[in-house]
Amino acid sequence: MTHDTVITGARVVTASGTTQCDIGITGGKIVTLGTDLKGAEVIDAAGLVALPGGIDSHVHISQPSGPGIEMADDFTSGTRSAACGGNTTVLPFCLPDEGQTLREAVAAYRAKAEGNCLTDVSFHLIVKQTDPVTLGQDLPALIQAGYTSFKVFMTYAGLALSDRQILDVMAVAKEQNAMVMVHAENEDAIEFLRDKAERDGETGPYHHATTRPVPVEREATHRAISLAEIAGVPLTIVHVSNGEATEEIVRARQRGLTVFAETCPQYITLTAQDLDRDGFDGAKYVCSPPPRTSDEWPKIWSGIEQGAFDLFSSDHCPFRFNDPSGKDAPGARQSFRNIPNGIPGVETRLPILFSEGVVKGRLSFERFAAITATNHAKLYGLFPRKGAIMVGADADITLWDPGLSKPIRQADLNHGSDYTPWEGFEITGWPVRTILRGVTVAKDGAPVSAPIGTHLEREAPDVLF
Repeated sequence: MTHDTVITGARVVTASGTTQCDIGITGGKIVTLGTDLKGAEVIDAAGLVALPGGIDSHVHISQPSGPGIEMADDFTSGTRSAACGGNTTVLPFCLPDEGQTLREAVAAYRAKAEGNCLTDVSFHLIVKQTDPVTLGQDLPALIQAGYTSFKVFMTYAGLALSDRQILDVMAVAKEQNAMVMVHAENEDAIEFLRDKAERDGETGPYHHATTRPVPVEREATHRAISLAEIAGVPLTIVHVSNGEATEEIVRARQRGLTVFAETCPQYITLTAQDLDRDGFDGAKYVCSPPPRTSDEWPKIWSGIEQGAFDLFSSDHCPFRFNDPSGKDAPGARQSFRNIPNGIPGVETRLPILFSEGVVKGRLSFERFAAITATNHAKLYGLFPRKGAIMVGADADITLWDPGLSKPIRQADLNHGSDYTPWEGFEITGWPVRTILRGVTVAKDGAPVSAPIGTHLEREAPDVLF
C-alpha cells in the first residue's frame, strides 16, 4: 500500500501511549501506524516528536469589542498564528453585535471565516440575552446544528447575566445536551472595588488587577458550580487563575458533580506586577482574570499535573498596543477601566507549556497531548475525528523539536498584535511543522499553505472522559 504521505522516524504520541512508528496518511486521514510504510511524500522526522495537532478551545478572533475598538486578529491572521504555534483547530467565540440575533451573528461570523482559515475552526456561542427568541428558538436550533457549547459571563456590563438568567440558559443546555462555559468573576464586587480605586486616585493599569482579586473569582466559581448543581448540568469553568478557585472545582468533583476546568499560560508565567510596569506598558498585560502573584503558580501547576485542569487554552484576545483602537484607546491612560481587556497568546500557548511542562519534567508527552488537544476534542464534540494520532482520525499532526531553544520574539510571531507579553521568554521545544488533514500548513514558524481550514460541526460533549 502506498500512502499519500508517510511520516517516518518520529517518536509518536498516540491516544494510548508513546511509540516509535511511521504514520501513514491517505485522503487527509491517518490510515496506518506501522513500520516501513511507503508514501508518495515522505517526511523524515528523525529526532522529532509527533503530537496531535493542538486544539485551542478558547480564542477570540474578529469579535465585537466596543465602539471604536478593533481586535488585532481576523481569521486570516489569527489562524495563521495558531498554525505556526502548532495548532490545527481553534474554537473562537461568536458574540452577537447590538441588535443582532444569535442566528444572525453565527451567519455573519461564518462569512468572516469562510475561505480565510489556515486551521480548522468551530464556534462557541456567547449568550448575552435570555429573551424568548434566543432561548426558545435560536439557541436550541444552533445546538442541533452542531454549535454544542456556549459561554455565559458573570462579569462585564452588557454581557453579565443574573443568576436567574444563567439558570434559564442552563435549562436549555440540559434539554439540548450542550456544554455551558462560564467566565466566573463577580461583577458587583468588581464595580465596588473599581469605584473605590478611582475615588482613591488608583487608576493605572495595575489597578485592573487589584480590583479583580482572588475572592472575586473564587466566589463566582463557587456560585457557578452551585447554579449548575441546581440546574443539573455539567459545567466548564474557563481561565482559572488561582488556587482558591481550583479548590472550589476539586471540592465540587468530590461531591460527585461534573465540573471541567481550564487554565492558561498567563497564570503560570505572568504576575500582577507585570501590570505595574513603567508608563503605560502595564496595559499590555491587562486581561481577565488578571495574572496573580507568583505564589499562585505552583498551585496552578499542581492542578495541571494532578488533573484538576482538563484544558490548557490561550484565551487569545489580541489588541494592538500602539493604537487608539487597541490598548491605547481613548481614556485608557486616564483609567484602567478603559483599557481593552485581553492579551495575544494563541501562537505561544503550546511552546510555553511544552518548555515549562514537558522539558522541565512536570508533564509527560501523553499528559501534554491530553490537555492541549485530546480533552478539548472530547469535551467539545470533535473526538475521535480530532485530538489524537490514531487510525481513522484526521491527519492533524504537529512535529516538535524538543531540543530547539530560542526566546519568544514579537518579530518572529504571526499574530496581528504589535507585541507579545512573553517578549524574551526562553523556550526549549518548538513546533517545527504543523500538518492539517495531511497538508503541511506551517513550517519552522512560518505559514506555507493556502487557507485550507474548514468549519466543523460538532457532536454533543463527552463528559465521561
